[in-house]
Amino acid sequence: MNNILDAIQTITQRAAHLQPRIAVVLGSGWGGLTDHITGAIQIPYSDLPGFPQPTVAGHSAMLWLGHIGKQAVAVMSGRKHGYETGAVDGMAEPLRVLKGLGCHTLVQTNAAGSLRTDMPPQSLMLISDHLNLPQRSPLVGLTGSERFVNMVDAYDSELKHLAVQVAQAQGAMLFEGVYAWFLGPQFETPAEIRMARLLGADAVGMSTVPETILARYLGLRVLALSFITNLGAGMSAEQLSHAHTLSQAQEGSAKASRLLADIIGQLP
Repeated sequence: MNNILDAIQTITQRAAHLQPRIAVVLGSGWGGLTDHITGAIQIPYSDLPGFPQPTVAGHSAMLWLGHIGKQAVAVMSGRKHGYETGAVDGMAEPLRVLKGLGCHTLVQTNAAGSLRTDMPPQSLMLISDHLNLPQRSPLVGLTGSERFVNMVDAYDSELKHLAVQVAQAQGAMLFEGVYAWFLGPQFETPAEIRMARLLGADAVGMSTVPETILARYLGLRVLALSFITNLGAGMSAEQLSHAHTLSQAQEGSAKASRLLADIIGQLP
């Protein structure tokens, strides 16, 4: 609790004029969103107790505060992944801080592999639901009835509808589908990809699901988008690597970030 209060105090001291209402977590391919923040104030995670020090290339460690359109935002450039330590609650304290600052909505982004041949690399996918394949939860160890979180409509229907409308107005293609979470850090096997497809997944990745569970526990509305960097293992001759993921993500960053900024600017 002390970490949370200390981090809130640091943020409010450095950005006393700002009351963020939208929290954003940036994954690979989405870093260009910070170009759309006006009046930006940057705070290194190292100055914020309880915030992670990402160990993954492509993830910085900076909290951005400012405005996107008329929306006051708090943007986390970098997240903690379960595969870094084995613990899946690494984002618990940062999300509690963002909630404590007054945020009511969490917008999540990630890079993902497609399980659909009609959704190729450089596509954008709106997450409609998820599969928690490791069956790991950041709520383990908590007490009280609040830990039994209802995950129906975990990805807010109103926010999804708005995102689709913004994409249509831009003439941008925005797919919609189910995201399957694998713990990683190794990529999936072709057999695991076939399993995920049979279970109804449209994309796979190594993040987002723990944060969604935490956000719903905290009462935050959630909107999430994936940037597609590759087809799943065995679906093409492509050799998967983190370097390839970053290359694909950087190539499409401007397009993805522009659409995300427009969506955030119109959130309720």
